[in-house]
Amino acid sequence: MQLLQRYTRIALLNLLFVALIGVILRYKIAFSLPFIDQKHLLRGHSHFAFAGWVTHAIMLLLVNYLAAQKGDQMISRYKWVINANLVTAYGMLISFPVQGYGVCSILFSTLSIFVSYVFAVMYWKDLNSLAEKSIGHWWMKAALLFNALSSAGAFSLALMMATKNLHQDWYLASVYFFLHFQYNGWFFFACMGLATAKFLPGVKLSTQKKIFWLFASACIPAYVLSALWLPIPGWAYVIVILAAFSQATGWVLVVRQIKIQAPFIRSITGKSAALLITLSCIALSIKLLLQLGSTVPALSTVAFGFRPIVIGYLHLILLGVISLFLLGFMITEKLILVENVVALSAVKAFSGAVILNELLLMIQGIAAMTYTAVPLIDSLLLMAAIALLAGIFLFNLSQQKTTK
Repeated sequence: MQLLQRYTRIALLNLLFVALIGVILRYKIAFSLPFIDQKHLLRGHSHFAFAGWVTHAIMLLLVNYLAAQKGDQMISRYKWVINANLVTAYGMLISFPVQGYGVCSILFSTLSIFVSYVFAVMYWKDLNSLAEKSIGHWWMKAALLFNALSSAGAFSLALMMATKNLHQDWYLASVYFFLHFQYNGWFFFACMGLATAKFLPGVKLSTQKKIFWLFASACIPAYVLSALWLPIPGWAYVIVILAAFSQATGWVLVVRQIKIQAPFIRSITGKSAALLITLSCIALSIKLLLQLGSTVPALSTVAFGFRPIVIGYLHLILLGVISLFLLGFMITEKLILVENVVALSAVKAFSGAVILNELLLMIQGIAAMTYTAVPLIDSLLLMAAIALLAGIFLFNLSQQKTTK
């Protein structure tokens, strides 16, 4: 357990680095910072956010689940894989800002993918060895599969870079393929697996299976929701619409079960974790509604035509849905301790900053659709980024104070 708490502190430190780079990126947009290459730093920011923060956090929480079932020896078994992922994450953090897509950055990103393959094989076998089976295991296995599938997008990008055969549509299709199966596959299904096993064990098995299949059957066709600007046949468009409704239906069933299980969930989470997870659920509801809206061709064309809307949507998922859930679940598992005023302030500050950031991005996105300039929006977004940095800094500080 001490090793997992150490890895949790590393996760919080990594999130602090992600937030710090976010501040630098926002500062460069609002003001001048000529010695920094915006695109290179942005790539380092996104790759490290995926590998150093989210993937690292998911790995340690999945291992924590195994340790609860089979003992702390499982932590030692996965130590080298988690360390390998961290090495690749820091490699990308350093190499991408320096050289963009170069030899070192491509090497570390490729190694990161192979580390994820190794983790998937190990974890799949260990899940199968558990005496007590759970529908949560279905979610976790699906997450591992979608993580592996997302790498096809990364490899196709690498191939286009190597051959210098960059076609705009194929380039964007590859980027969105990777992002979709990371955000909506690996990240989401892993979180749902953890949540199902922890919060919904009392739900009927038939209901749990129905919820899983509503989401699992929709994940692959839902990729097309990220590529509706491509010419697709009518029959494929119908499947995409069905996928969007399938996800929404699955989420309605989840919310109903959460309401039924609410007393039990509150008893094991506490106020701080409950706040973070509730906000995560609200963000997920908004995200699924936006996906439903994107099935309207006119709205989809408008949305993907404006960068602020895409940025706002991606941050809604990464910060609003995933990061808030991971922090809330870490608190539930006692990996993050909220036993002092600083920790409680961190929960409120970070939650408020996420809400502020999303509101400003929403305003910027809506204004962009009407080609309206929002006064001081870049400065306001910089302030929101600083607020996010302050919130996660308090999280890091609170764990040091708790240890002492």
